[in-house]
Amino acid sequence: MSVPVDKDQLLVAMKKSQDALVKKLLRIPADQAFIPQLKGHVQGTQMSAANLVSYLIGWGEQVMYWHQQERNGEKIDFPAAGYKWNELGKLAQKYYADYADITSWPVLLEKQTYTHQQLIELVERYSNDELYGVPWYKTWTRGRMIQFNTASPCKNAATRLSALLKK
Repeated sequence: MSVPVDKDQLLVAMKKSQDALVKKLLRIPADQAFIPQLKGHVQGTQMSAANLVSYLIGWGEQVMYWHQQERNGEKIDFPAAGYKWNELGKLAQKYYADYADITSWPVLLEKQTYTHQQLIELVERYSNDELYGVPWYKTWTRGRMIQFNTASPCKNAATRLSALLKK
């Protein structure tokens, strides 16, 4: 699928990547979900499927937080408070830790699905022009920033899980 250029395409990309991801996540046995078997987001590290889901939840909640900061008239912390764009591996590890207390695979999956639904609702609140008509962060539109941190990571996660499921 090509990069979305409007609201409808963004929603399709988000839903399609989520559907493909969920199909793969449901094939991960709960007793395997927390075992580090995947290449981590930091070179030389391993992560579990649960870490990968935590990463997706973390980014989803970060995108929603950017919008909360904007609504509150605050300066938006891109990518996140205390992190720079060249420190995304460290940010990924923070997201793993943020949800490490969720030790039930079904509960973690439910949280990821809920986060995804909140992101869909966020996108639905904006017009096409608000999403794609003007730059929002530097030269990037709001829609592109949402896509970078929702549909793209979901698609990447599904690819990572494919390798695990072939073992």
